[in-house]
Amino acid sequence: MKQLFLIIIVALSTFNSVANNEPFARISGTIMDTDLQEPIPYATISLKDTEGNIITGTTSEEDGSFIIKKVKSGTYTLNIQFIGYKKFSKEIVVDRNGPMELGTINLDPDVAEMDEVVVVAERSTIEQRIDRKVINIGKDLTTAGASASDIMNNLPSVNVDQDGNIALRGNSNVRILIDGKPTNMDPAQLLKQIPSSSIKKIELITNPSAKYNPEGMSGIINVVLHKNANNGFNGTLNTGLTYGENARFNGSLDLNYRQGKLNFYANLGTNFGKRANINDINLVCRDATQYLDMLNDNESYLYKIGVDYFLDDNNTFSFYTNQNIFNGGLGATITATYLNDPANNFEQFLDLDLNNVNASYNFAYKHLFPKEGHELLFEADFNDFNGDEDFAANFSNDARFNSYSEIVKEDRSNVITNIDYSLPIGEKAKFEAGAEARILTNTEDYDTNNPAAQNSDYDYDRNIYSLYSTFGQTFEKFSYQLGARLESFNIDAEVNGENVFSDDYVTLYPSGFFNYTPNEKNSYQVSYSRRIDRPSLGQVSPVREVSTPTITVVGNPNLQPQFTNSVEFNYTRKLKNGSFTGGVFFRNINDNINQLIEEDPTDPASLIISFANFDDTNAYGIELSSNYKFTDWWSANGSLELYQQTQSGIVGTSFVEVDNTVYTARVNNSFSVTEDLTLQLFGFYRGPSEELQFNNEDVFFANIGGRYTFLDKKATLSLNFNDVFGTQEYRFSTTLPYEQNGYFKSEFQNVYVGFSYRFGGNNGKKLKRKQRDNDEAQGGGMF
Repeated sequence: MKQLFLIIIVALSTFNSVANNEPFARISGTIMDTDLQEPIPYATISLKDTEGNIITGTTSEEDGSFIIKKVKSGTYTLNIQFIGYKKFSKEIVVDRNGPMELGTINLDPDVAEMDEVVVVAERSTIEQRIDRKVINIGKDLTTAGASASDIMNNLPSVNVDQDGNIALRGNSNVRILIDGKPTNMDPAQLLKQIPSSSIKKIELITNPSAKYNPEGMSGIINVVLHKNANNGFNGTLNTGLTYGENARFNGSLDLNYRQGKLNFYANLGTNFGKRANINDINLVCRDATQYLDMLNDNESYLYKIGVDYFLDDNNTFSFYTNQNIFNGGLGATITATYLNDPANNFEQFLDLDLNNVNASYNFAYKHLFPKEGHELLFEADFNDFNGDEDFAANFSNDARFNSYSEIVKEDRSNVITNIDYSLPIGEKAKFEAGAEARILTNTEDYDTNNPAAQNSDYDYDRNIYSLYSTFGQTFEKFSYQLGARLESFNIDAEVNGENVFSDDYVTLYPSGFFNYTPNEKNSYQVSYSRRIDRPSLGQVSPVREVSTPTITVVGNPNLQPQFTNSVEFNYTRKLKNGSFTGGVFFRNINDNINQLIEEDPTDPASLIISFANFDDTNAYGIELSSNYKFTDWWSANGSLELYQQTQSGIVGTSFVEVDNTVYTARVNNSFSVTEDLTLQLFGFYRGPSEELQFNNEDVFFANIGGRYTFLDKKATLSLNFNDVFGTQEYRFSTTLPYEQNGYFKSEFQNVYVGFSYRFGGNNGKKLKRKQRDNDEAQGGGMF
């Protein structure tokens, strides 16, 4: 554990600068695995003076090479460290007369340190790469919640609403990927099923390059899971219990067996339990209140089984299947009370039953050419979703309303195939190209006895074919990458066999990234990309969903996509005990998609909620984040974000335009009481915001927790108390189409107890580091 802290400190330490008129030397070399004779990337290299002070340092590249620039002449101690290897130390004498080439430096595996399946840092760290922000998930975040959804609010730029929906930079038009792969599952539901302890890192790709799928206005959130590559048999067991008004259980078992040319792995996860939600709405102008009391009861299971076959050093075949099984639903009671007109009172009982199976099958082949970085990847992914939704609405002795039921059966398949090619040109340039095909077929069978709706069959077919290429070049202090993606898009939508919408177009999506690094402390980046938001299935489906006598939700089959041109600037500075990142962004949005909220012409007391394209709009924001180690026992991650966007739409019979400005602040503190006991304090604040129909009040909550490791650090016990002051609730008000206010509250205040245990060991050599650290397939086609 001490070595792990040292690695983090060294990697983020400030390098001493020197005057420009002084002569310097340059130290270079290559770090290799002694047994495998393969390069070790990301090893930490530090240079200490005769008094033991760290003077400068760096990390090794993918090919194991490293260069330390601007070193004064003198005597130093060179230290090289990497988890799973014995520390290397050597005294060197630097001469200013020329470069010092150390040649190949071999690191010996440290078997005593290779017993743990997954090495997780104590503290989460943030990296700003040329096209993404990478949050390496440490124990401070995995302790913060049981699932991926629970820890999302801890991440800079990310917000989670009361329903678990994810927003990036204040916008919910974001793509969620798991290990670089899309999924047919609802992202909010999927993230609640993934244990936080299974997450290796989360990538925030706010301005994706041309080699990535251009869908999602605010960008991509890619959740990368741990993948073990140790020899022999290894495993991790995670369990947790969350208790508020009701109890919810989560558990996962990760297994891995590596022997010779084969690597087998399996991930099993489950969570189940009940969660209460309440929603109060006051209809001020009508002197009425509406009370919604809901109880969710969900049960979900995840199975992932896969195998890697290493034919030789240059060819790898991989296959896995991922099965997600969900059974659940909710029971709800809606009570409406009209103080001045009791004849309008009603009580409605809702019963929703959801069952679905989401299955993925993935095959990949990767070929490495003799030259480092020269690669070819072929990948095919098939995703199949089958879901049933049974809904029943009953009323309490009210002759005005008819009880009714609805059944929706949905089948959705998605086929993605891609080929990606990467070619280094010299030592400082790189060319990438690829092709991708995405074929989506969706059918919905809607049956109801509701007199306000009618049975219908909805068919939605979408085909996307794309080509991309990028070219990048690196100089001493400057690097750039330019690219373009050409996509052919075709869509057909039918209701009861009659075509209601068709579209066919070809679009070019350019991108550009420019990075300037004047020294080891500072880095500047400017980027541009063009993206698209294609309407979701729910936004275009004409199938009516009537949830209450006062609200009807229906899609718009004629909804057009919206295009976004995005520019952003980022700055990163390494501090003595941490790092700081800051950025600004600007988006120009064409054919803006927004909600259309109208009074029902057949009943002025009811609303119809749909979607429409409106005028072009702009959005911009500022983001600041930092991680810092104040003392040996106190460290913190914090961020501050400010977003602004003009929104327009129709509410009732009025055209409405609002300037929505919202700011968010969060900080996560970690206190090391002893080597085995750590305490945590998390605070979150989001300011008030204005939407087309609603004004949302500010939100604040605080969580406290602790983590204790024992059994030779193989076992971890976590305890968290969330929403300590009971302040996490969502309040809103509106005057359109009529005055009302209300609030939403769930079981946010709860206690979480978690236990994790790592077992097994390593009886042989490690798999090549590059494959292990890049356990998600590389290349843009899969995005």
